[in-house]
Amino acid sequence: MPETLHTDVAIVGAGPVGLFAAFECGMLKLHSVLIDALASPGGQCAALYPEKPIYDIPAQPRIEAGELISLLERQIAPFHPPHLLGRRVERLDGAAGAFTLGTDAGDVVHAGAILLAAGAGAFGPNRPPLAGLAEYEAAGAVHYYVRRREDLRGRRVVIAGGGDSAVDWALALRGIAEAIFVVHRRAKFRAAPESAEQLAQAARRGEVELVIPYQLHALHGSDGRLESVEVATVEGETRRLAADRLLPFFGLSMDLGPIADWGLALERHHIVVAPATCQTSVPGVFAIGDVASYPGKLKLILQGFSEAAMAAHAIHAVVRPDQALHFEYSTTSGIPTL
Repeated sequence: MPETLHTDVAIVGAGPVGLFAAFECGMLKLHSVLIDALASPGGQCAALYPEKPIYDIPAQPRIEAGELISLLERQIAPFHPPHLLGRRVERLDGAAGAFTLGTDAGDVVHAGAILLAAGAGAFGPNRPPLAGLAEYEAAGAVHYYVRRREDLRGRRVVIAGGGDSAVDWALALRGIAEAIFVVHRRAKFRAAPESAEQLAQAARRGEVELVIPYQLHALHGSDGRLESVEVATVEGETRRLAADRLLPFFGLSMDLGPIADWGLALERHHIVVAPATCQTSVPGVFAIGDVASYPGKLKLILQGFSEAAMAAHAIHAVVRPDQALHFEYSTTSGIPTL
């Protein structure tokens, strides 16, 4: 059923940065509502790679993405922010202090400020141009995300790509998959140097096979059952890899959807913000996380958390213009009651 809600801050995007923004708003006694097109919170962390380890979260030497989302949900629980999930934001009306958001489900959210934490926007995989790809996708032979490593136990897996996802999953599937082939068009990987070195060491030990310099060329099998992946060099030399699963990791396509028509200053599909406040070119509308752009920006969850704190403090001045904000550390203030 469509809902009508009144709140201080409408947070568009319930990924890790959006969830932490709800916490930072709560700490300033600001009410928030979380809106996300996905059916569950967590963004890419939950939808694409819940079992993928993350190593750069403070005080967490290693944490799986899904567990991080669970902990963030626990952290915001005292503030009880409503979750409007499976909803896509379609329209924005009004001005700072009195915005109205509308969703494709008919929800209406009245908010003093808007905080965009939409990550990559509505995201989807970049698919390789292979004949018959849809049939293999439908049969479960081609995956663009790995939700459970165990689903690939005993499988012969071809991983295509040269970025972090390709390298990380090649390393993560050792000892689980029967065979792992990593197909890349050149010897240099775009992944983190430490991960790339671990992959090279794994190849030397025979744990993975690096198929370089090759690119995906064709899929072979019948009725959606994959039997081999054909790869080719730029010179036309081909090779067949016996495999029953293909994992193409060629990144995500970004689509801001209706947000792109809100009159915000954009730069290469990202929203330009002021570094000190994360406010966009539209007063009262803020953006944080991967969707935000400014000089020196790093696309790290860690930086998104920092942006959430800065934006929350800047938003306080928008929705509580007559109330002075006295900065306090959480060790002093504790968790306020809303």
